[in-house]
Amino acid sequence: MYLIRDRAARSPVLFDQILCDAGIQTVLTGVRTPRMNAIIERWVQTCRHELLDRTLIWNEHHLRHALRQFELHHNAHRPHQARNQAAPLRTVPEPITDPEQITRLDIRRQDQLGGVIHEYRNAA
Repeated sequence: MYLIRDRAARSPVLFDQILCDAGIQTVLTGVRTPRMNAIIERWVQTCRHELLDRTLIWNEHHLRHALRQFELHHNAHRPHQARNQAAPLRTVPEPITDPEQITRLDIRRQDQLGGVIHEYRNAA
C-alpha cells in the first residue's frame, strides 16, 4: 500500500516510520509542483462522489476491484471538460452533422460495477 502526500513540514519523519511499520510506503509529491496536490485531491473527490459514496465495499479485494474499474472508466470513457469532453485515453469522436444520421442513432448503456457506473456507446 502507498500513501501519497505533499512535502509539508506538518508530517514528521516519525509519522512515515509508523506507516512503514504498518506496511505502508510513503510517496512524496514532486518538488516545486504545487498543482500536483490539487489534481490528486480532485481525483479523490470525484472517486468518492461517483463511486465510494454509492458502493458498499465488502473487503480489500472488492475495494481494489472497484477502484480499478473506476480508474478504467475515468481514463477511457468519462468525458473531461479540460480535454474538450474527451477522456484521457480516448479522442473526441467526429461530430455528426447529418440530421438523418442523428435520427438513426442507437445508443446503448453498459453498466459497470453492478450499475454504479453507466457508460453509453453508439451501437454502430
